Amino acid sequence: MITLEVAFIDIVWMSAGMVSSRLNFPSYHFVEFPSHISSLYLVPHFEKMLYDQGQIANVYLDTFLITGDEYYSSVARDILDYLRRDMIGEEGEIYSAEDADSAEYDGAPRKREGAFYVWTNKEIEDTLGENSELFKNHYYVKSSGNCDLSRMSDPHDEFKGKNVLIERKQASLMASKCGKSVDEYAQILGDCQHKLFDVRSKRPRPHLDDKVIVSWNGLAISAFARASQILKSEPTGIRFCFPITGCNPEEYLGVAEKAARFIKEKLYDSSSNRLNHSYRNGPAKAPGFLDDYAFLINGLLDLYEYGGKIEWLMWAAHLQVIQDELFLDKQGGGYFNTPGEDPSVLLRVKEDYDGAEPSGNSVAAINLIRLSSIFDAAKSDGYKCNVEHLLAVFQTRLRELGIALPLMCCAADMLSVPSRKQVVLVGNKESTEFRDMVAATFSTYDPNRTVIQIDPRNTEEMGFWESNNAIIAQMARSSPPEKPAVAHVCQDFKCSPPVTSADALRVLLNKTVAAATSSAAA
Repeated sequence: MITLEVAFIDIVWMSAGMVSSRLNFPSYHFVEFPSHISSLYLVPHFEKMLYDQGQIANVYLDTFLITGDEYYSSVARDILDYLRRDMIGEEGEIYSAEDADSAEYDGAPRKREGAFYVWTNKEIEDTLGENSELFKNHYYVKSSGNCDLSRMSDPHDEFKGKNVLIERKQASLMASKCGKSVDEYAQILGDCQHKLFDVRSKRPRPHLDDKVIVSWNGLAISAFARASQILKSEPTGIRFCFPITGCNPEEYLGVAEKAARFIKEKLYDSSSNRLNHSYRNGPAKAPGFLDDYAFLINGLLDLYEYGGKIEWLMWAAHLQVIQDELFLDKQGGGYFNTPGEDPSVLLRVKEDYDGAEPSGNSVAAINLIRLSSIFDAAKSDGYKCNVEHLLAVFQTRLRELGIALPLMCCAADMLSVPSRKQVVLVGNKESTEFRDMVAATFSTYDPNRTVIQIDPRNTEEMGFWESNNAIIAQMARSSPPEKPAVAHVCQDFKCSPPVTSADALRVLLNKTVAAATSSAAA
């Protein structure tokens, strides 16, 4: 538990000290996550990379599930709303990055780091008027600039006289000092942020890298798909301040599906069964690498589990076959980073570091474990064999320097669970009862859970399950047709009695999570 508490401290400080354009209710933290930050989480490197946004959004979604604190869900919304607003093309493709540098004004002779994001004291006073003091106190704005708290924050005095918006104290304490209710204080900050946003929108923007990279889109697809269900657990009546829209979480699912559709139509060659690595005014000549396949498969599995459309599971399974053909080391185990089809590549390597992006092998290991709990024994055994061989390849690295492969450590932990939990939801996917059942399923944090959604009336789905897992197909056939939604929870080769309400499913899942936690503690 101490480790978890330390993680929460870092997670809060990341959003408290990073620069963005927005405020969240109730804690008013704001985040368009940059790639690098100072040791005090004060002054970032202002570049914003897509691979950061997707991964960190998922961190805040998980933290929300673990804690139930809507602050974390609001940060996740903030990140995803930023992507929706500034980083998505007309066909749903998600762009790669925004630069750190931009011109301070039109016609400026040179670009400066962070010019789009930082503020002088005078700019804030002129823009906010009578509310400027409240805002400045909240965000530690100083007339001389606030980037001097640590020499490491601004070693070259690039931000002298400038302010990065930093939260130093809790909003509830600041509201009390001002003699205002938290709601009133939140509204004032939201109004201030809106005014500053309008001013900032008139500045020259940083350059947008509108290249579309498959692997990074896979990370974002995962976050959008998961948000579409996890955010349904936010408290009823939660209030958002500018610029969070407070949208129906299912709108995020549409974003994930459009991005996946773009990749399937523009970056996947169905005749050769190959992915291209990237797209800009057409697909690049570079073939897809291991990261492209593994990260996309991960996103597609989330898109299926959280959205329920069988086509995404079918494509994920197909891409796994192609990934094995192109990258799997059939003798030594694990996956090479590059396909073996290019004679100019003299040495094929296997990435053994989870850095700014996770290793393709780490993501592939988790994908294999997830797939093994979906398909019947014939395929499941093959997935398990491949992941066991993969972990064996990296066992020395994991044992001696596990911190270098934290995601692969998660995969090893997942594999150590004797049997993953299967939640099989059967019924009319368009019914309110079924939708409530799906939301209840994802209202608890459980990384060792597989969710299968199936409508017995859908012949394509039934045909898929008849061919790939007859037990799941039988569950669907035997469910009472008069019930719009039935849930089966299975683990260790046995299933609990089926339940037909979201509340009953929520109770059942909470019991199984508590039992698993007690067993792990023992």
